[in-house]
Amino acid sequence: MMIKCDKCVLRKWEKSDLESLVKHANNYKIARNMRDLFPHPYTLNDGQVWIKIANSNEFGHYFAITINDEAVGSIGLTIGTDIERISAEVGYWLGEEYWGKGITSSALKCLTDYGFNDLGLERIFSVPLEENIASRRVLEKNGFKLEGIMRNSVIKFDKIHNQALYSIIRHDLV
Repeated sequence: MMIKCDKCVLRKWEKSDLESLVKHANNYKIARNMRDLFPHPYTLNDGQVWIKIANSNEFGHYFAITINDEAVGSIGLTIGTDIERISAEVGYWLGEEYWGKGITSSALKCLTDYGFNDLGLERIFSVPLEENIASRRVLEKNGFKLEGIMRNSVIKFDKIHNQALYSIIRHDLV
C-alpha cells in the first residue's frame, strides 16, 4: 500500500529500509518524545523488530514516511479495542534533517484521511508531551483540537511529564 502526500509518500516498511531507519531513528532528540518502545540508542536489531511489528498489522497501520523512496520517519495508527475500536491513536516521528519542512504535517493529513475514509474511524487522537511544541503545532495545523492537559501522566528518562490530549473526529471534517 502506498499513500501519496504533497511532500512525501507513505508506504509499508521494507526490509531494505533498515539502514535508513536506524540512521534517522538513532537520535536522542526524537527518542525523548517517544514511548519507551522507541529505544535510545536505536540499533539494527531494534530496526528489525520494528519492521516486523509494523508489517504485521496486528496492532495498527504503520507506514514509513519516505522522501525519494528513502525511509526518513514513521507514522501510524494504533487502533483501539473493544468499545474503543472506532478510535485510533496516531504517532509519528521524522528524521531531524527533515524537520521544519512541513513533511510531518503532510503525512498526518494523509494518514488522517486514510483513517476516516478507508478504516472507518470516528476519532483519531494523539498525546504528545506537553513541552513538545513542534508536535503540537503539527496536530493543530491538521485540525486536531486540544482536549486538555493530562498532568503528571507519564515518565520518560526518569522525569515525569504532562501530556497534551488532542483529537479530531470525523464530524470536524464536514
